[in-house]
Amino acid sequence: MPVVNGKSQAVFNMILNLLIVSILVTVKWSGKKFENIQLDTDLPADVFKAQLYTLTGVEPERQKVMGRGGMIKDDSDLNRLNIKEGQVFTLLGSAGESPIAKPPPKPVMFMEDMTDTQIAQALKLPAGIVNLGNTCYMNATVQCLRAIPELSDALHKWGSNLGGDPYSNLAVSLRTLFDSLETSGEAVPPLAFLQLLRTVHPQFAEQGRGGYAQQDAEECWGQIVTTLREKVPGLNLDGHLNTDRRFIDQFMTLETTSTLTCDEAPAEEPTVSIETSNKLQVTIGSGVSTYMVADIQSSLTQAIEKHSPTLNRTAKYTKKSQFSRLPAYLAVNFVRFQWKAEQRVRAKILKAVKFPMELDVRQYVTAELAQKLEPARQRIKAGEEARATLKKHEKKLKEAQETAGGSSTDTMDVDVPAGPAKSQLDFYRELNIDSSLAEDVGANVSGYYDLIAVLTHVGRAADSGHYIGWVKQTKKESTSAIDPSNKYRWWKFDDDKVSMVADEDILKLEGGGDWHSAYICLYAAKPLEDIPTIPEP
Repeated sequence: MPVVNGKSQAVFNMILNLLIVSILVTVKWSGKKFENIQLDTDLPADVFKAQLYTLTGVEPERQKVMGRGGMIKDDSDLNRLNIKEGQVFTLLGSAGESPIAKPPPKPVMFMEDMTDTQIAQALKLPAGIVNLGNTCYMNATVQCLRAIPELSDALHKWGSNLGGDPYSNLAVSLRTLFDSLETSGEAVPPLAFLQLLRTVHPQFAEQGRGGYAQQDAEECWGQIVTTLREKVPGLNLDGHLNTDRRFIDQFMTLETTSTLTCDEAPAEEPTVSIETSNKLQVTIGSGVSTYMVADIQSSLTQAIEKHSPTLNRTAKYTKKSQFSRLPAYLAVNFVRFQWKAEQRVRAKILKAVKFPMELDVRQYVTAELAQKLEPARQRIKAGEEARATLKKHEKKLKEAQETAGGSSTDTMDVDVPAGPAKSQLDFYRELNIDSSLAEDVGANVSGYYDLIAVLTHVGRAADSGHYIGWVKQTKKESTSAIDPSNKYRWWKFDDDKVSMVADEDILKLEGGGDWHSAYICLYAAKPLEDIPTIPEP
């Protein structure tokens, strides 16, 4: 399968077809037969024509592609043609007929001649991580943590080098691994990081039958984050290193205020305590399936028994908790495994837990924090409403153009007018956000979150099965140029294998059987943005 190197967008379209679900068809042209051509019916028809151009040299505007459903035109909706696996198409048209045709400026390359690095660089695919023997738990964890850009920034500004402290060495090695994943076009073997992880946390060096044993990804996540908390300094408002703070405390630590009251002695003075955690553990509720937002609410109320100084005996208490500080990155850990003594195994809770792509935690916070969040919440709501209105305007514009016989490909510019980019700190000042919140580096100032990573497990026990990381594309990684529908916005990191998946595939990770079950969901605070201007009707 030839690919024109450099100039042609068809390069990327063709490679994309290898990464997403497609069907195989056959094309006959000029006495030749091209079999097993991958065709994605979700992509525009001109993408398929561009692929045929790379195979035959017949320019798309000179192609006549005939099939059982009729002729395929540039604007044909392939989904409506009912194309079947193995269907045969006939291509009419001669290569090199156009008087303006020019030879490609660079030699034609064949797909089978391209290295993994060249393919990855062509699509700007992120690198996977080599499985070194039951290390998928670590690989998935690293890929999800990599979704926090401020962590990489802090590791670089920290600037420490390898030395005599194994804990510091583990953090330094993580920075090196992040750098390798950023620049490599091939899967990276995490040799140094794995060795240091097993040195600092020997439980990950446990031997099983025939080699190293599978481990629990949640435990790996916890140990790595704990090490980072001990060693990696925080950041100031201006982005410089702050050695008086810890990065994990700033960007990943949730603060909870709890009130403990005695059910049997209402007159007893309630006890108020403040607790912190770098992940929110959620107990899975009863029923065939459950919802994360409901399970969070249930987890914030607990019934416990303890000694009552008023009654001088064991009594029943109720502990009610509310969030009093929200981190920029909230890790939600579903408690999916429970110890079964008779089998001596941590068995998995297989039921489905539905989690949202967007999370609002306003209902779980203290009244004091809720008041401080309000200015940022109003800005985010106003921005979302304005963007929704702009989409309606764009839809009406397209419909009007189609009715008038014009092109329906012209779109309204829905972006905010160009100007100096504002920092989040600029927005804080503009909105007069409470100083105690605005100056809390690494805090979420609105209570709104977007899902950016999911760590999943498939299997029946924590120390068996397989772990995979699913990470949302950043704007830097956006593949909108080769995926105009913006459908495939996520990366699936299955060790060294990296592929593109859609939002709908992420929502299927809720569990409920032997399919991939969400184990840790990583949410990022919604950024504050300017409100786009709505054009006059």
